[in-house]
Amino acid sequence: MPVPQNSTPSAATSGTHIAVENLQIHYGTVLAVRGVSFTVEQGEQLTLLGPSGCGKTTTLRAIAGLEKPTSGEIRIGGAPVYSSARKVNLPAENRGLSMVFQSYAIWPHMTVFENVAYGLRVRRESKAEIEAKVDRALDMVQMRPYRDRRASQLSGGQQQRVALARAFVFSPSVLLFDEPLSNLDAKLRGDMRIELRELQHRLGITSVYVTHDLEEALAMSDRIVVMRDGVIEQVGTPNEIYNLPRNAFVADFVGSANLISGRHRADLDTDGLVAIETAGGDIVYGSAYGRPIGDTATMSVRTVHFKFSTQRPAGERNVWPVKVDRMVFQGDFTQVHVTWSGQHLVIRCAALEPTEGAHDAFMSVDPRRVVLLEAEKAGA
Repeated sequence: MPVPQNSTPSAATSGTHIAVENLQIHYGTVLAVRGVSFTVEQGEQLTLLGPSGCGKTTTLRAIAGLEKPTSGEIRIGGAPVYSSARKVNLPAENRGLSMVFQSYAIWPHMTVFENVAYGLRVRRESKAEIEAKVDRALDMVQMRPYRDRRASQLSGGQQQRVALARAFVFSPSVLLFDEPLSNLDAKLRGDMRIELRELQHRLGITSVYVTHDLEEALAMSDRIVVMRDGVIEQVGTPNEIYNLPRNAFVADFVGSANLISGRHRADLDTDGLVAIETAGGDIVYGSAYGRPIGDTATMSVRTVHFKFSTQRPAGERNVWPVKVDRMVFQGDFTQVHVTWSGQHLVIRCAALEPTEGAHDAFMSVDPRRVVLLEAEKAGA
């Protein structure tokens, strides 16, 4: 597995469509976005992922021109649309963007056609152009058969498709999505993820997507920017973010992870692996992936990467007896809660028959799946 790249490419990189540099946004005395920098390549779908209040939607709104930053620069197609140094702040309608909101923001008294055509009429396009563009946009989202139906008669998923068609109808160079699927039920949300991803690839439109939903981010993104408290914690592909988290926050937020801490046992490092000794005296071998290791270290293990068995598995490294506290059956998988080396861990495995009461078993993990985390910065 490659080491994740956390540095942001230069805005001069060929193919860069959106560049955000040292963006700061205040709400009164509160610094909501603290010096954020990233780029979005031509045709790329980049997702801003993080918990509520991390600054992801505020950043998106700044790109759209709906929020005025305090300082920094935003460039689209190489041209600044906001720059504190150059005194530039282009109005939202002049940035060549379309935005899809969480609330859909469609007019219930209008028909599907009228909703999608509204912006074109405001721009005084001809009737023939409006007809052609609206029908093409509705075809993209499979809503042309509903063109004459009132929006109030549509399901949530159909309303979302209308909102998408309205965004596509202008042929924008950039699409911005603010948690557009969060109001849909779980199954429809899963279906729409696939449709949106395929549509974005087919059209080749550069897009920035905001969500707090991990599955959504992993399924839909070319790259993910993980944010916390107004700063970027890690930038990488979905595989890098999931399998090689940079620190404890990313490991815990991006999927379920067990964090194991201990002192570095340099005398036991071998075969490119680093070893730590836990407070309970157990030795854990893991992979540093080029990261520096100090006297103490924390390692991350995804719940799905632990192997659970009632018989001791073969191998000498990373095989331990555990005490099973409880087993929680959840359909396709079972969560096994165990006590090991004085701490509580969770193992996620294929569905097992739950057993009553505590009992002894074994867990093991491939050292390549035990990832060394960077130390948290002071004040993080």
